[in-house]
Order: sequence, then structure tokens, then C-alpha cells
Amino acid sequence: MSTRYMKKVYGVDALAEKDSESECDLENSIIGDVKSKTFNVFDVLNQNSEIGEEENEEQQVIEESYTDQDKRKKKKKRRKKLESFKVQQVVDFKETEDVDEIERSVREVNKLLGEPLPSCSSQSTNNLQWIEQKSKEDILMVQHKHLNPYNELKRIFGSKTVQAEQNNRRNRGRSSHLKRTWLISARDNWSPINKSGLSMSLDHDVKSASNVQYFLYEHSPSYRQVQLKFLEAVESLNPENIVNIINAHSYHVDALLQLAELCELNENLALAAEFTEKALYCLECAFHPLFNLTTAACRLDYRKQQNRALFITLFKHLNFVGGRACYRTSLEFCKLLLSLDPEGDPLAVILSLDFYALRAKEYEWFIEFCNFWDGARNLTQLPNIAYSLALAHFHLGNRTVADQLLQNALIMFPGVLMSLLDKCSIQTDEKVQGHDFFNTKAVISTSPALEKLQNLYVARSFRLWKEADLLPWLRENAYTALNRVDSKDDYVKYCETKRSKRYQGKLPKNILRHIILSDIKDVTVNVQEVQNDGSVLSHDPLPPVDSIDIYKRPIPNARTTQTNSNFLSLFISSLFSNINGEGVVAALDGLNLFYDNNDQI
Repeated sequence: MSTRYMKKVYGVDALAEKDSESECDLENSIIGDVKSKTFNVFDVLNQNSEIGEEENEEQQVIEESYTDQDKRKKKKKRRKKLESFKVQQVVDFKETEDVDEIERSVREVNKLLGEPLPSCSSQSTNNLQWIEQKSKEDILMVQHKHLNPYNELKRIFGSKTVQAEQNNRRNRGRSSHLKRTWLISARDNWSPINKSGLSMSLDHDVKSASNVQYFLYEHSPSYRQVQLKFLEAVESLNPENIVNIINAHSYHVDALLQLAELCELNENLALAAEFTEKALYCLECAFHPLFNLTTAACRLDYRKQQNRALFITLFKHLNFVGGRACYRTSLEFCKLLLSLDPEGDPLAVILSLDFYALRAKEYEWFIEFCNFWDGARNLTQLPNIAYSLALAHFHLGNRTVADQLLQNALIMFPGVLMSLLDKCSIQTDEKVQGHDFFNTKAVISTSPALEKLQNLYVARSFRLWKEADLLPWLRENAYTALNRVDSKDDYVKYCETKRSKRYQGKLPKNILRHIILSDIKDVTVNVQEVQNDGSVLSHDPLPPVDSIDIYKRPIPNARTTQTNSNFLSLFISSLFSNINGEGVVAALDGLNLFYDNNDQI
């Protein structure tokens, strides 16, 4: 077929490509130097070729054109593959920056599948070294995005609803005097913080490991003078004194915590939460530049008086956030609070961490946390951890492990079952009701301290057991546990011996602080449990025996100490009976309320 004929039929534009340098030399020699020409059907009739060969040549042209088109398509595909390969190389280079996330995913997949990492490759060796280097602190690392409750509220209620609420809270545009912080979003009606008198420095008095650093809050001379006035106001039981302090120093942390406690008593939770947020905002503005929230390697010594404010404020704040159903955010604050002193855990946050983990559906994280910390803290010896660990495995579909863990929890802590069923308003099964293991023997073999822990777990977490598929599972394993009791299983005798030796005497101070600050109506602390443990102040309940104080503590009023909580609540309510809720909200920048909690709960 002649080149001239093909040019007339299809034209040069139909054959030429934009990227001529990628075509082969044969195509360039055919169409490279020829100008495009409009095709005219009648020009075909003027050719000198024979009439009989015209149809054959047309067929050949069509076939060869298809062949040329296929070649061009193949070349285009090759070019696309080459470009995609280059893009993939760029992506792979960027992904090397996130190698830790990839290694974590590989580790989790191999852990779930039960397949060992191959040791022949260098990449697998790196993964194995990373796993060996992971410490207990790594499981407590905090993510900034989960510290903001509004991020979680947006996932629950939608961004429009949350945005409308935020617009109601703030003025037009954010004020320039408010400092941007991670833990708290400052409100526009707050006054400038300027120099609060709080600062943070490195604590060289505590010997720390290579990967852990201790910090210390410091009070300026002016802040110390205000603190002394505050302690005198607490001792005097005069609300006007604390009001004067707040009017002059709106960011005094301990005074804000006292105000929050008063608002809780009057059931004004929104105002109590705002006072707590303001205190936390002040504490965060004083952070040391090296105090990194996300590393889980920053510590505070709870024995030092000025450090306790951060512990107590974080605890109160995570309770308020959890009350708004922001369980994922509360879990993150639990991790942060526990990371400040994971071994001592001065506020026993471990008693509520399991609840927020299950509520947030962080089952895998909770199981991993228990695996890492059980050896150091004996977590499974706590009733809340024993039952919650079984729940976590159940939700992940690990029925065999979940059954075993639940049976062990029922045998170790038999007093939980009847209280749990009663709290869930479930009629007790005849077999369970008729057996004395969960009734008479459970009461006799349970010490008062252990009973307090069991009641605390039931009061906080009974809603977790109200799901439809959990009650049949609980009943089935309760029957199995009773069969093990009747068959005199060795584990039953082991648990009885352990309960008779452990959980004796008074509750530790950190658990008492936890109960006082949690303020759960069904679980209280009586006078006898705390009468020799120091004062019960809302800003510093039950200080440690080896407390390192920089202020002389006020002497508790003996008459007030013997006053019961109901009478004190009525007394404080009467002091502010002439102030309604709207008046309190309107007086945020002016008049604030005072509550002295120098009483036994």
C-alpha cells in the first residue's frame, strides 16, 4: 500500500501523536515531515491504481490502521506504567517517614494471625527489634486529636450541631489575648491570663531513668501570698473571703476547684465544668517547653504539694467530659493522668480507665494495656479489670478466652454478680439464687475493702452489661462457674485463700481519693475510713503521709469534721439561696461562689 494513499484516507493528524519523540523511527519516517491535509472522498476516484484493487487496498488500510492504533495504545500503556512507577517511587519514599506505623500494623497483624515474623529478611529483624524496644510507657502515649471533646462530639452529633453550640459560646472572632492550648479551648469570655504566677521547671530532686524526666510546678512570691490567703479563707469558712480572692486573681487554681465543687453541689454541672476548664487552662499555660504530653515520659511527684493541682484538675475534667458521652476523650485523659505517675497512680485512675476504654470500644488497646501492665500493677487482682477484660475479649469475638476470663472473675469476685443483676433490674435465676456461693459465702468471704471496690465497679459500669447478647453469656458462664464450685475445682480453693489474705485492712489512700473525687452516690467514704488520714479538701483530698509541703496546712475544724455531708450540703445551699442559676452565669467575670469542703464525705 502506498504512503500517499494512506495519507489521503486518514490524514496526517489521525496518525501523528503529540509526544512524537516517544514513537519509533519507522512511524517518524512515514508521517513526520508531511503536512496535514483534509480528506476528500472523491480524491480516491482520481487515483491511477486499478479499480479492481481499490477494495483490497481499502481493506488493507483498515487492517493496518487497526494495527497502528494497537501499537499506539500499547505505547501509551507503557508510558502510563512508567509514570505510575515513578509516582509509586515517590509515595514509597514518603511512606518511609511513617515506617513506625507500618511496623505497628505488621506487628498487630502477625499477632492476630499467630504467624511468626520471618527472620531471614532485614526488615523483619528491624520489626523484631522495634517490638523488643517497646515499653509499658508506649501504651500510654497520648494523641492530641483525641484530647478535644468537640472532635468526638462532631462524630456523634454531626459537625453542624457542634458548630452551632460553639458559636453560641464564643463571640464574633477569637480574642487575641487567649493562648492556644492542647488540653483546653479557652473561652472568649475569659480574662487575659498574663502572668499567673505559676511556672514549671525540671525537678532535679528525683532520680529518673534515661527516658523519663520529672518536672515541678513553682509558685512565684506573689502567688504564694495569694495561696496563703486562700488557705486562710478555707479555714475561716467565710464565702466572702474566697470571692475577694477570685475577683482579684481570677486564675487561682485551688480557688477555681473550690468553686467547681460548690457548683456540683448545687447541680450546676455546666458552670462546674467551666471552672475546672479554667483551672486546667491556667496549669497548661505554665507548662515547661520540654513537658510533652504525648510522650508518656513526663512525670510529676505527687508528694510535692504544688504538683497535685494538675492531677486533681485532670481527674475532675475527664469526669465532666465523660458525662457528655465523650468516652474516647476521657480515655485519652486517663492515659495522660496515668502517665504522670504510672507506678504510684495517686488518684487510682486505673479504677475508671477500663470503663472509658470499653465505652470507647477500644477493646484491643485495653487488652494490650493489661498485657503490658499486669505484671507491674497486678491489674487482674482488681474486680473492674477482671470483668472488663472478659468483656473486651467477648466484643472481639474471642469466646473461648472470654468464657475462661469471665468464669475466673466470677469465682474470684463472687460478690459482683448479685449486685450487678440487681443494678441492671434483672430477676435472679433460680439456680443462681438457690446456690450459696454467690450469696451467703460471697458476703462472708468478701472484706469491706473488697466490697467497696466491687460496689464501685457495679455503680460505674453496670450499663455495659445491659446489651441483649451479654446477659445470656453471663448466665451461661455463671452456671459453668457453679459447676466448677460443686466439683471442687482447685481454682475455687485458690481464690478463697487469696481473698482471705488480700484486700484486708483499710483501703489505700489513692483509692479513697478516687472515691471522693468521683462523687458516686452509691459509693461513699465514711468518717472512720479517713479520720486519721488528714483533711478532705476538694483541692487536695487526703495528702500523702510523706507530703512535701511549701505551705502550712490549716488545722481542720473539729466541729466541722464531725458534721455529716447532708447537713453541710443544706448549710451551703442556704448560704446561696438568694442567688439563682442565671445570676451565677451572668457573674462569671465578677462575682464567683465559694465552697469550703473541709468535711468528711
